[in-house]
Amino acid sequence: MTQVYLNYFYVSFAIIVAAALMLWWGWRGRKRRQAGLPEPATIVPEIIDAEPLAAGEGMVIGTVKASDYLDRVAVHGLGIRTDGRIEVHDQGVAVFRAGARNYLITRDQLTHTRTDRGVVGKFVERDGALIIGWKLGEESVETAFRARHAEAHEQLLSHLKRLTEE
Repeated sequence: MTQVYLNYFYVSFAIIVAAALMLWWGWRGRKRRQAGLPEPATIVPEIIDAEPLAAGEGMVIGTVKASDYLDRVAVHGLGIRTDGRIEVHDQGVAVFRAGARNYLITRDQLTHTRTDRGVVGKFVERDGALIIGWKLGEESVETAFRARHAEAHEQLLSHLKRLTEE
């Protein structure tokens, strides 16, 4: 009887390994297709030291292509979901992420700000995700952020709308 259970284990293990390999292969192919996207700007020390117009802690859901909210941007770690903090400054939006590279969305890259139910497999209540539209090179992308506190969400939204409408 033990051999029967071992066979189940081997088959299950093989299926899990095959699925993991297919996921890795798909992610690698996505990164290869998106290799032409430039790296976002780094956060300069002046921004880190400056007092932000608005800030909020929460979850950086990830960055997707603006034309398809399920098409994650894999290059430069932009598609990774992490805990983080977003700060709005006069120079742009600083995105601080735990365990991933921080980056700056400069003011001239910003295109729009809106709220939505979410992107890339993370969906919340109506208008619960803050969507920041911006240009990464020639590609229009959107970064989604979910603030922990409603006050921070509203504050970020109002300041971001002010930056993108100017």
